[in-house]
Amino acid sequence: MKRFRAGAVIFLLALAGAASANAQDVSQVEKEHALQYLESTKKGVLEATKGLSDAQWNFKPAPDRWSVAQVIEHLAAAEDMLRGLTQEQVMKSPAVAVRDETETKKADEGVLAMVPDRSHKVQAPEPLQPTNRFGSPAAAQKHFVESRATTEEFLKSATGLRAHLADSPMGKLDGYEWVLLIAAHSERHTKQMLEVKADPNFPKS
Repeated sequence: MKRFRAGAVIFLLALAGAASANAQDVSQVEKEHALQYLESTKKGVLEATKGLSDAQWNFKPAPDRWSVAQVIEHLAAAEDMLRGLTQEQVMKSPAVAVRDETETKKADEGVLAMVPDRSHKVQAPEPLQPTNRFGSPAAAQKHFVESRATTEEFLKSATGLRAHLADSPMGKLDGYEWVLLIAAHSERHTKQMLEVKADPNFPKS
């Protein structure tokens, strides 16, 4: 009888652990939302950089402002860095207790609202400053597309995205929120490229 009770307890604990893990994962609807956001922001980047001449790629509105070529290089490098950080640091951090849905919703919405907001300027960290590391704007654009595909594959296969947290400039974010941040980051810099293209001195060809 004692053996049966012990087995039952172990079984119930295992069920509880599985339920906890599931509670810390994202729903299929949430995954689809993030995938759509990754796709739409990739499309925005490609539309903003389509068919540019060398003069248009390299035009700088001011000495202290980036050209479209520099922005696309930054985006390609940042996609690699942010995804790598998510995979190697965020997702490998110790699992946390189940977070309140209100808390996760607030954090999700904060990323989507604050990261693309160009009214707050942020200096890019030294490793993500443009250095012509890809050799040409076209190569940087190609690298961005390939890196974004890898980000999307990571999201599709990842489990336990809500179970792991890591510090960010916006406070602690879980794995899912870091993926949203990657997409939001490209939305932010698409706006920057459109600002450059809207400059009255931007080359017409």
